[in-house]
Amino acid sequence: MKPHRKHLLLATLLAASSTLALAQAPAAGDAPAQPARAERMDPARMQQRMTERHAQRLDKLKAELKLSPAQEGAWNQFSAAMQPPAPDARGPASRADFARLSTPERIDLMQKRADERHARMKQRGDATKAFYAQLTPEQQKSFDSRAQRAGRGEGWHGGHGEHRGWGRGMGPGPR
Repeated sequence: MKPHRKHLLLATLLAASSTLALAQAPAAGDAPAQPARAERMDPARMQQRMTERHAQRLDKLKAELKLSPAQEGAWNQFSAAMQPPAPDARGPASRADFARLSTPERIDLMQKRADERHARMKQRGDATKAFYAQLTPEQQKSFDSRAQRAGRGEGWHGGHGEHRGWGRGMGPGPR
């Protein structure tokens, strides 16, 4: 038998045996993985983790800016405006609730949510501009650098590195 046929036969046997091993039913003593996943997906726990990460990012920004005592009031207003909305303020969250609505009701709900997001965006923008005006030129430079990094997936969100995709890192140069 030629060497390449031996290798092909060996690879086929290995693939078949590993497929059979994976196809076996789990042992009776093995616990299902579903409860751990359900625990990880608990909305209250996810909200708590999101709130904690948000607070950590704000604390890191505050430390980086080295605010003076006179700037504390502006910081407090800025950080209060940056808080995410409470989960119960968002309306029907489950797909089942959304599916029960008629098409015109869904359109109205989506429009209402879009208007709320726009109002929160405007509030955050106004708070950011007011806070930015209280910063020294050096602090503004640091804030600008941080905000630019946030657009690339780092900065505000903890430095996940540059993300590639539509409009990011593609093409001949900066847009």
